[in-house]
Amino acid sequence: MTKVLNVDALPEPSVLKRVKRRRPGLLVANAIVLVLAAMAATTIFTNPRFEWETVGKYFFEIRVMKGIGVSIGMTAATMALSLVSGTLVALMRMGDSRLMSTVAAAFIWVFRSIPMLVQLLFWYNLAALFPTLSLGIPWGPRFVTFDSNSVIGPLTAAIIGLTLHETAYIAELIRSGLLAVPDGQRQAASALGLTPAQIFFRITLPQALRVIVPPMGNELISLLKATSLVSVITLADLLYSVQLIYAKNFQTVPLLIVAAIWYMIITGAITLLQQRLERRLGRHTLISADKAGKVKRIEHSV
Repeated sequence: MTKVLNVDALPEPSVLKRVKRRRPGLLVANAIVLVLAAMAATTIFTNPRFEWETVGKYFFEIRVMKGIGVSIGMTAATMALSLVSGTLVALMRMGDSRLMSTVAAAFIWVFRSIPMLVQLLFWYNLAALFPTLSLGIPWGPRFVTFDSNSVIGPLTAAIIGLTLHETAYIAELIRSGLLAVPDGQRQAASALGLTPAQIFFRITLPQALRVIVPPMGNELISLLKATSLVSVITLADLLYSVQLIYAKNFQTVPLLIVAAIWYMIITGAITLLQQRLERRLGRHTLISADKAGKVKRIEHSV
């Protein structure tokens, strides 16, 4: 015999109470994490060997601030140059010319294979291979000649080495983003009469940016940390600046903590900018409800 459910006998939705699901395992895990975090905080702030007074004393020291400026400047300059060169290499890699595609693939293979530290040391010692650099006609007369040591200083060598290394990785990031855009988008735009340049900047690039930006943010953070390698060529970045200080006062750990905290602050700022950019690029769709409760989808161009 089939039972009929009396809908009128059911309680009103406002009377129903929401019962939270019990998760004892999650409570235990949270407790363990809190205990470990408390132990770590207690160790950090109660161990006198961290010498937090010394950390505060040198946190805004003028040499440290100059080193921060050098690190941020190198990061910005290298990323700007790498974005331009990486885009060109990616387009060459995806082009119809087999020769240009092969050259681009070889460039990526070479500069992704050689460690960044090796590249920095190579460009810093370029004068041993080419004592002079000149401008002129290939296999022809030279118009201007420079001494390599005067042209390739520590800062120039650092920017060249970092840029070539980053170009290889950024080219692959850009290529992956461009390949993520369906070919149908470009074919439809071409059918509407758009030029190749219009298709790239109005159709392909805005959609590819949503794929490119997250790994590009990680690459920027990696580049910031990689600038610490330039200390081996005596360039006064953040790490080399604190090294110069603790070489005199022997306060090694406190000054390394100063450098670590500043790297964390700069990385946090880059992360916030990345998140804001991702949210802005993700505003291609908005969902809104009208008064009747219907949901409609509104497409927005980036």
